[in-house]
Amino acid sequence: MAETTADVRRDIELTRERMSTTLQQLEQKLNVKQVVRENPWPALAIAVGAGVLLSRSRADVRAAAATAAATRGASSRVGTVLDDVVANLVGGLHEAFESRITSMVNDLKTAIGAPVSPQPGTRAPIVATEPPPAPVVPLADRVDTGSRPVDLSGGAQPLRAD
Repeated sequence: MAETTADVRRDIELTRERMSTTLQQLEQKLNVKQVVRENPWPALAIAVGAGVLLSRSRADVRAAAATAAATRGASSRVGTVLDDVVANLVGGLHEAFESRITSMVNDLKTAIGAPVSPQPGTRAPIVATEPPPAPVVPLADRVDTGSRPVDLSGGAQPLRAD
């Protein structure tokens, strides 16, 4: 049994051809499209039967219940995260626009010589809005004018009592 390399190569080539032919035949038999085209009524009967069996098993209901249980609470977490992302995005856009507009307004004010407002993010000093205290009139300045009331606001004009 001394075979030459040519004989071995020829045997390998024949085996490859047989395997290719066998694989093509298997592909044709397993090609669902082709089987359905060739045998539409039996394919339809098999599909209906499989549908009836699956509907009786209620597998779809169990799968839906399992999916709902697995995702319960996830939608509220996702909603919260999305709300935070949108809020941060809108806040960032607001700050960017405000900064740009303030910069343009300040450039314009500088060009015309008007006072410039502070940049966004910096706050103007807080000024107390309390009313000023009432003026203190020394006792020496208080003159008794009899029955007429006296204006203690610093004026020396007597008030009329009508």
